[in-house]
Amino acid sequence: MSSSFITFICQIINIINLKLPQKQFVHDQELLKKLQIGDDSAFRELFELYHAMVFNVCYRMLGSKHEGEDITQDVFVNAYKTLKHFRSESKLSTWLYRIAVNHCLNHQARKKRHRWISLDIFSDTENEQLSVNTTDDRPDITMERKETEQIIQHAINSLLKQQRISLILHRYEGLSYQEIAKVLECSVSSVESRIFRGKQNLCKKLLPYLKNL
Repeated sequence: MSSSFITFICQIINIINLKLPQKQFVHDQELLKKLQIGDDSAFRELFELYHAMVFNVCYRMLGSKHEGEDITQDVFVNAYKTLKHFRSESKLSTWLYRIAVNHCLNHQARKKRHRWISLDIFSDTENEQLSVNTTDDRPDITMERKETEQIIQHAINSLLKQQRISLILHRYEGLSYQEIAKVLECSVSSVESRIFRGKQNLCKKLLPYLKNL
């Protein structure tokens, strides 16, 4: 394996331990008032504001753009139907994250098989296009990229479910421990433990590849 492979793995390990900036969430109160009186334009606004966020978490959990798009549509359909049950003490984004995570888990359970998470979850650029394609047509680069993807995907996929979800929501979606606790409906201490163990396990799974080079 080339030095670029070593560099890439090291970058991933650094990203795992890097504290990413917290996202700035939109103030929801005015939008919520419109939603609760049945304003259809408000729901379109909700979709436009949070579509990318919901798609990203679905895509990262399922590892498929096509499935991510399908589940994203399901999430907003469910949100529209259950809006009257939304409790305004939590953020709209937290509520949508919870629906998205549950839909993804149910989808995976129905299929009864694991889905690899895309290598792109390691991008620390919010607006970077979610794509694993490379513009370099050199066979050796393409082969190395595929091999790297397999290693990372296998490591992520082998994490325990709750560790994987908590790590994605915190490190790559920018949610705080408190927000993740609300999404997963568990204690903050449970979230802290899952993220800590998830980072440890992921690093343990990746470091041997460096030692064996």
